Amino acid sequence: MYIPADFEVTQIDELHQLIQNYPLGILFTHGISGLDANHLPFELQADNTEFGILHAHVSRNNPVWQDLKNGDEVLVVFRAGDAYISPQWYPSKQEHHQQVPTWNYRVVHAYGRVTIRDDERYVRGVVARLTRTHEATQPEPWKMSDAPKDYLEPMLKAIVGIEIEITQLQGKSKLGQNKEHRDVLGVANALTKMGQLEIADAMHLIAASKINSI
Repeated sequence: MYIPADFEVTQIDELHQLIQNYPLGILFTHGISGLDANHLPFELQADNTEFGILHAHVSRNNPVWQDLKNGDEVLVVFRAGDAYISPQWYPSKQEHHQQVPTWNYRVVHAYGRVTIRDDERYVRGVVARLTRTHEATQPEPWKMSDAPKDYLEPMLKAIVGIEIEITQLQGKSKLGQNKEHRDVLGVANALTKMGQLEIADAMHLIAASKINSI
């Protein structure tokens, strides 16, 4: 991934936080059937290794787990919002007209080596932890024990686990860091009015940091 210095994110904790906040990743693979991409919710295990371990599961009918062999290199991309940016939102444009449209976004690329886990105990653990995490916001969280055993067991047998030991993390946060404070703030305010709060809120933080650095 091309990452200009202004947009590079290197802090592992920050990259981990983005993965945890936006856990639906795109798993890119190049197995025996060629290039493939699958959209999967991931669980990040951040301790015990330098960059962390990703856990997921796929349908047994999905050929990806048979296309791969243990140790194959894979890439998982996590995206934390994006927004089109109009030149009209930059106050400086009104003075010199030297602005063009762009697109702002935040992404993490996690490179790693895959292990296929065709193991019911493993997939049960992955599903249980994902469920606890994402049901925590519900008034009455669903739990696996809510489902009848004779319904749940065949469901678990129909999925296969995927474990990825992360070997490299790249982060890119393109939020106008290379722009003047007034231009960053102008874009952030415009996005807020449009309800595009993911990028707007992140750009408000950039604008604040530019004020504090003066």
